[in-house]
Amino acid sequence: MGRVMRSDHLPFEMPSRPFALSQEWRHLTFMHWEVSIEKLQPHIPEGLDIDLFDGKAYVGTIPFLMKNVRPRLLPSVPGISTFPEFNIRTYVKKNGKAGVLFLTLDAQSRVTCFHAPRKYGLPYRYAKCKISADEDVYRWESKRKSDGVVLAGQCRSKGELMQAKKGSLEEFLFERYSLYTNHKNKIHMAYTQHNPWQYKEGEVEIIDNTLTESYDLGIDVLNPEHVHMSDGVHVHTWPIQALEE
Repeated sequence: MGRVMRSDHLPFEMPSRPFALSQEWRHLTFMHWEVSIEKLQPHIPEGLDIDLFDGKAYVGTIPFLMKNVRPRLLPSVPGISTFPEFNIRTYVKKNGKAGVLFLTLDAQSRVTCFHAPRKYGLPYRYAKCKISADEDVYRWESKRKSDGVVLAGQCRSKGELMQAKKGSLEEFLFERYSLYTNHKNKIHMAYTQHNPWQYKEGEVEIIDNTLTESYDLGIDVLNPEHVHMSDGVHVHTWPIQALEE
């Protein structure tokens, strides 16, 4: 996984100012479900629109490893810069720019869980998490500290390494280069840049998923409709910025 950052695939330009953070997203299992707009709408802040693919809304649960998270030009810090994260996300847009909205980001990082909600409005919650990965199988387990909700299982890869085709569902789900958050009662956006995702299809075995179940989305949380695995990407992110209404 090289660190040469491409820009020819981006749907919009990144800011001219320098990025703020460098990080890697590694050993990802992408589990997605189609979800009713009516069930999803209560989780969407006012000012954002649900982004649809062929008229359908989607939600994803994604366990992975955040690696070497650090400010630009500074080194990573052992014990702080790398940690497991288990997020639930959906897909939104504003002013024509498609992005990601997180319902939760459960992570085993007290530093991140303390600062990110206060500084960025990101819904981080502390959880005890474990990720292990070999070439073909990713195993993951999390338990949120506050209420005990759990995600546990494993995913095995199948098929060849792929990249999303133009106009495909995979492009809609993966190729996202901004995130939105409701911070201090105002919609903010942050840009994220990475190379196009490379992934394989996966077969998942979920042992327990009260994490996703707790959001009452009306889906079978043990049987995602779309499963993919990726070794990951190197990422640059910019600070959040408030958007005009």
